[in-house]
Amino acid sequence: MKILVPIKRVVDYNVRVQVKPSGSVDLDNVKMSMNPFDEIAVEEAIRLKEQNKAKEIIAISIGPAQASETIRTALAMGADKGILVQSPERLEPLNVAKILKAIADKEKPDLIILGKQAIDDDCNQTGQMLAALLNWPQGTFASKLELNGDSITVTREVDGGLQTLALKRPAIITTDLRLNEPRYATLPNIMKAKKKPIEQTTPESYGINPAPRLEILETLPPKEREGGVKVESIKELVEKLRSEAGIL
Repeated sequence: MKILVPIKRVVDYNVRVQVKPSGSVDLDNVKMSMNPFDEIAVEEAIRLKEQNKAKEIIAISIGPAQASETIRTALAMGADKGILVQSPERLEPLNVAKILKAIADKEKPDLIILGKQAIDDDCNQTGQMLAALLNWPQGTFASKLELNGDSITVTREVDGGLQTLALKRPAIITTDLRLNEPRYATLPNIMKAKKKPIEQTTPESYGINPAPRLEILETLPPKEREGGVKVESIKELVEKLRSEAGIL
C-alpha cells in the first residue's frame, strides 16, 4: 500500500506572530516548522508501515524552496521520499487540492492522510476538497484509524461524542490531535534523510494557476485581554451585563 502525506511549512506553534504596521505578518527570522496536524499524519503513516500495512510513504509539500526542510523532517521521521511543489504564491485550499489530485492521479496511492487544518489559516478545507475532486470516501477529524484489508475503520470526534465510519480504499483521512503522539527524529535517521530523494516540480507542471482568488484586505493582531472587575452583588452583575456588555 502506498500512502501520500501532504505537509505544510508554517510558523512554529510556540512563536507569537507579530503584525507589521503595514498590516502584513512579520515572518523575518521567525522559526518555521511542520504543521502539527501534519506531523500526526506522518506519524500515523509510519505506524501503518511498521505494522506492514504500507510499503511506501511519500511526503508532499507545496510552497517555497525552504519547504524542502519540512520534507526532510518527514523523511527523518520515516517517510521514504518527498515531492516539493515550489510556489511563491500564497496557495488557497482549492489550488492545493487540485495539485494533490494531480499527484494522486500520477502516484496511484491507496490512502492519503493529511492534517485536518493548518495552524496559520485554519481553513480546514483541503482534505474535503481533495476527496470531492478524487471522488474518494473521506474520514475527517480522525481520532482512531484501523486498516483491515481494503476496509478502513475511522473513529472521529463529533459534537455529540464519537462517530465510527467504515470506508473502502482508496480514501482520504484527516487527522485530529488525539490520533497519536508524533515521534522525534533520531540522529541516525536525520542523517539517512539527507540521502532520500526529493522530486521538485511546480503547480504549472500540473496545469494549475497558483494565483489566489481571494485578496487579504487587512491583518490585525488579537485585542489585548482587559482586566476583570469585582461586583458587590448579583444585581450589580446583571446590570453590568445588560448596560455595559450588552449580553442581556
